[in-house]
Amino acid sequence: MSDTSPVQYWYNTKTGEVEESRDRSSWSNRMGPYPTREAARNALDSARRRNEEWEDEDADWRGKP
Repeated sequence: MSDTSPVQYWYNTKTGEVEESRDRSSWSNRMGPYPTREAARNALDSARRRNEEWEDEDADWRGKP
C-alpha cells in the first residue's frame, strides 16, 4: 500500500533547511506544516509578520497607539 497523502513541508529552525513530510526532524525544531517548499522557506518572515499584526491588533483593542 502506498502513501498518497500530499507532501507537506516544514522549516527546521535549527538547521535553516526545509524538510519534506517523510524526512522530518524532531518536532522541537520544526515550524509547519506548509503546503509548499517556498512557504516553508519563508516561515520565519511569516511568523514575524503575524506577530506584528497581532501586537497591533492587541494595542488597538487596549486603546494604545
